[in-house]
Amino acid sequence: MRPLDWIVLLGTLGFIVSYGVWKTRGSKDIEGYLKGDNSMKWWTIGLSIMATQASAITFLSTPGQAYEDGMRFVQFYFGLPIAMVIISITVIPIFYRLNVYTAYEFLENRFDLKTRSLAAFLFLVQRGLAAGITIYAPAIILSTMLGWSLTVTNLIIGVLVIIYTMSGGTKAVSVTQKQQMAVMMGGMIIAGVMVVSYLPANVGLGDAVAVAGKMGKMNVVDFSFDWNDRYNFWSGMTGGLFLALSYFGTDQSQVARYLGGKSIGESRLGLLFNGLLKIPMQFLILFIGVMVFVFYQFNPPPVFFNEAAKSKVYATVHAEELRGLETKYNDIFEQKQEAMQGLVTALKTEDETAITAAQAEVNSHTAAGKEVREQVKSVIKKAVPDAETRDTDYVFISFIMKYLPAGLVGLLLAVIFSAAMSSTASELNALASTTVVDIYKRSVKQDGNPTHYLNASRLFTLAWGLIAILFATYASLLDNLIQAVNIIGSIFYGTILGIFLVAFYFKRIKGNAVFFAALLAEVIVLYCHYFTDIAFLWFNVIGCIAVIVFGFILQGLIGKKKKELVA
Repeated sequence: MRPLDWIVLLGTLGFIVSYGVWKTRGSKDIEGYLKGDNSMKWWTIGLSIMATQASAITFLSTPGQAYEDGMRFVQFYFGLPIAMVIISITVIPIFYRLNVYTAYEFLENRFDLKTRSLAAFLFLVQRGLAAGITIYAPAIILSTMLGWSLTVTNLIIGVLVIIYTMSGGTKAVSVTQKQQMAVMMGGMIIAGVMVVSYLPANVGLGDAVAVAGKMGKMNVVDFSFDWNDRYNFWSGMTGGLFLALSYFGTDQSQVARYLGGKSIGESRLGLLFNGLLKIPMQFLILFIGVMVFVFYQFNPPPVFFNEAAKSKVYATVHAEELRGLETKYNDIFEQKQEAMQGLVTALKTEDETAITAAQAEVNSHTAAGKEVREQVKSVIKKAVPDAETRDTDYVFISFIMKYLPAGLVGLLLAVIFSAAMSSTASELNALASTTVVDIYKRSVKQDGNPTHYLNASRLFTLAWGLIAILFATYASLLDNLIQAVNIIGSIFYGTILGIFLVAFYFKRIKGNAVFFAALLAEVIVLYCHYFTDIAFLWFNVIGCIAVIVFGFILQGLIGKKKKELVA
């Protein structure tokens, strides 16, 4: 990192935190702290919703996902616009009519206290875990790339977020997220322009897209059906729809964003704004990852993107073995260059015979390179047993650190820090709101004054922040990070959504039936996760439908039992 990078990074983060504290200073009651005095405009709501969902994992892991697996991850979001319309029509009016602070208050009005507490508890478990990962994901990568201690990096992200979230609550989260979204998207667009500009002179944007297509990276839509396939059109339109309904309709970190709107209309417009822009935003981030992939077809890629893990091997007896594999990998890359230039030329002339021949040669060299990479991973695991051998999450940050000029490195690191702060702030605010409103105020201390609950909200924000930092410090890297967050969500979201759908649409089912139906549904989802190969997006569908089906069955049994007792 050069001095200009530090100036850009620290200046950006300092401005965001200071602006959040100054703009929202003086929250005097729980209404202002948890709902922002219902003063949010639709564009603030929309940007806040997008920033909450766009964690640092999005900007670190998604380009790496595209580098390895192409564009098909975008299908994950295909059901989201439909979910935004459904929530705008059905959910928002109910929440506004009841004037709730959290989504779970509604459940006590509809069912009973234990069902409300169960839903709140499920949310606190999954969102508490997710908050730790949203700090840990960027922290472990940034600490590796910058040479910082993981604990220090976790503390920097966590403490910055705690400062302004404790200060201004929901409003502080929302107003800072406008600046964070500007930094995030501006930085990513600049990175995309830079990577395309670094391509060889004879490879334009159109050529890069054509090369990516021939190498299987432009796989935007896949209509094949497979229960075990995480990303296809059908899993996106069904599992993705249910996940989006759960996340935006029942997750307090998102519900809080639009409960602070000036009116139902402002909240609806904010949600629809997110529905319109989310897929293009994810497409752009994935496309940048694909362009990084194309860049590395013409520029030597590292045999392993996590340089810190590789460096540890050099200090062991396996160093020469690793160096030998690196040399072999570089030789394969050199041999591949002639085939790549042949493919570009063939694509420009539209010579199908030449395209097929060049593509076959490129694929052969690519397969040989992948085989060497797998051997490198085996050596790393052998030399450093506790090392993480999946390096997908390091692809984009490695490109940034090695190739971008001074100033832009600082800006892109500010993007990652900003994303971590925006999503973590929303999560801490939601965790504190749910803990105070649904647990503490309802079941622990019901006679406190407004000042007491305001102070309790701040203390619970601090407590959840410290828990998240602690979890992040002692967590282990989980597969691909963006998938890890979505898997955790999918384990719980289906059950929570099922409870809410029963509450909204199935008036015959009462509190006892839905409570035990939810417990059974969660057991089934956990079984699917641990003992089957069903793709995680389907957990949302399975959990939701299980709650509804078991709810009807149990309500029938309860009704039958009551009739027998009366008789």
